[in-house]
Amino acid sequence: MKNTILYIAMSLDGYIADNNGAVNWLYGNNPNIDDISTYEKFINDIDTVIMGWKTYYQIISELSPDNWVYNGLTSYVLTHNNIEDKHNIKFTCQNICDLVELLKHQPGKNIWICGGASIIQPLIKENMIDKFHISIIPTILGGGIKLFNSLDNELRLNLISSYNHNGIIDAVYTLK
Repeated sequence: MKNTILYIAMSLDGYIADNNGAVNWLYGNNPNIDDISTYEKFINDIDTVIMGWKTYYQIISELSPDNWVYNGLTSYVLTHNNIEDKHNIKFTCQNICDLVELLKHQPGKNIWICGGASIIQPLIKENMIDKFHISIIPTILGGGIKLFNSLDNELRLNLISSYNHNGIIDAVYTLK
């Protein structure tokens, strides 16, 4: 069975985007150093990416407008917009938990939950994330879009690895 992995960056105070939804603060102490070694290792075990419409739109309009960065992977974009599927990009209004449950039982590699918060929260609430890979950026935003909202029950995690590079801490947890 595939694992569902949340691989995401957040500010030290727990935000995945600022008040305007921007992520231009996603760099370490030295913005000229681009250490993506944990990403390269992570992406080798992924064949499916799931994101919401806002994350998708930010990728195609700001972050990588000329090149779809997830070529070779099957991408699912959750949206209420009626959009025709593109090569390896599937647009759906399916319930996120139902979609993940369906995909977990298909053959292949793992599932990456890419963002945003409205996609992540229901999966956390239903304990459907198998691994949390959180990159903690050395920035305090003071407001924005929170990664973790309130939960009905405490969610205990086990730290399985950590890595520090350029002031960024990558912490990887599994459910306890």
